[in-house]
Amino acid sequence: MIVIGIAGGTGSGKSTVVSRIVASLPEGAVALLPQDNYYRDLSHLPIEDRRKVNFDEPQSIEWALLEQQLDSLREGCAVEMPTYSYLTCTRQEATVRVEPRSVVIVEGILVLSQPRLRDMLDIKVFVDADADDRLIRVIARDCISRGRTPQMVIDRYQAVLKPMHEQYIEPSKRHADIIVPQGGHNTVAIKLLTDYIVSQV
Repeated sequence: MIVIGIAGGTGSGKSTVVSRIVASLPEGAVALLPQDNYYRDLSHLPIEDRRKVNFDEPQSIEWALLEQQLDSLREGCAVEMPTYSYLTCTRQEATVRVEPRSVVIVEGILVLSQPRLRDMLDIKVFVDADADDRLIRVIARDCISRGRTPQMVIDRYQAVLKPMHEQYIEPSKRHADIIVPQGGHNTVAIKLLTDYIVSQV
């Protein structure tokens, strides 16, 4: 089993890189653990307070559970991955069964910020992209799938996303083995990465 961590700013193109890796490998060869599935449950808070929580700082993620489940996969055991609703900011009752595969991808903005998790990764990837490009993608995504208005996204970007990116995400780039500039548009870098992964499995 090879474990790959893919980090990068919000809207940088991480999902595109992941989908290219998955497409380059045989069907069923990849297990995916998205960091976002491990957000802490906020059902004990009123909905107004949930929306004020900073989801871009490390404390918002239940890292111990993610690391425990990654350990289980490496030991050959299936796990029940949690699911999370961005609309209600709560962990859902339903889980997703994840089986051990030859490739496991842990993907999320803060993946390379955690020392223990970094030590569990065989390949550490940082997907880099221009801040303006990332903001445009975030506006499009959050308005469609997370029930936010463009102004809400811009306000959140200025108040939370940008400072958290500068404090936690950008510094984590120094831990990467591979940096993919231009995000998901860099087909050469993505091909080099996928070819290397194919050669290892």
